[in-house]
Amino acid sequence: MRQLAPLFRISKSAVDRIIDHLGPMLALQPRKRFTKDAALIVDGTLVPTRDHAVVEQSKNYRYSTNPQVVIDTDSRLVAAVGQPLPGNRNERRTWEESREKAVVGTTVTIADGDYPGAGHVMSHQRRKGEELSDRKQAHNKSHEQVCIRVEHVFARTKTWQVLRGCRLKGDGVHHAMLGVARMHNLALLGQTTRLRSSRDARVRHR
Repeated sequence: MRQLAPLFRISKSAVDRIIDHLGPMLALQPRKRFTKDAALIVDGTLVPTRDHAVVEQSKNYRYSTNPQVVIDTDSRLVAAVGQPLPGNRNERRTWEESREKAVVGTTVTIADGDYPGAGHVMSHQRRKGEELSDRKQAHNKSHEQVCIRVEHVFARTKTWQVLRGCRLKGDGVHHAMLGVARMHNLALLGQTTRLRSSRDARVRHR
């Protein structure tokens, strides 16, 4: 805000009001329907937040929120971001209380082992004194290779400073998550478009 104010010759408070007005407009709109063959990945990520009214001390010993994030398995685009809930809750409970459960509906969803009984496709868990068969081990390996995609999305979105220590209050945390998710999708779509254009150019050249 200190840099924008002199650039546009307005006061810093005016910049603050404009950002508050435009921020929600950049928010990602959740998908309302998915194709029949769609597959989604769901996981939660901890976002350190200074507004202690909407957070709890989480397992990383910081006050954080835990929004549930749903991405498309193939495109890696963010499909939905849940309302941030206190970071001390487990993933299963957070998912059950999240609105994204209704957004996903009956679409196939993949998750890690933190969602027992939630209806997601998960890896096979080894019971005490039991060894997994080769088929189950192969399934677990492919399952991990797919689930890691959502971690890559988290890594890219956490490059935004606002998600490494959010100072916004109230719904500001949610708006920040939605805005960053939309920026991630736009950047990913732009990258995909450039790759396709480059590939088409090489084909035409040949």
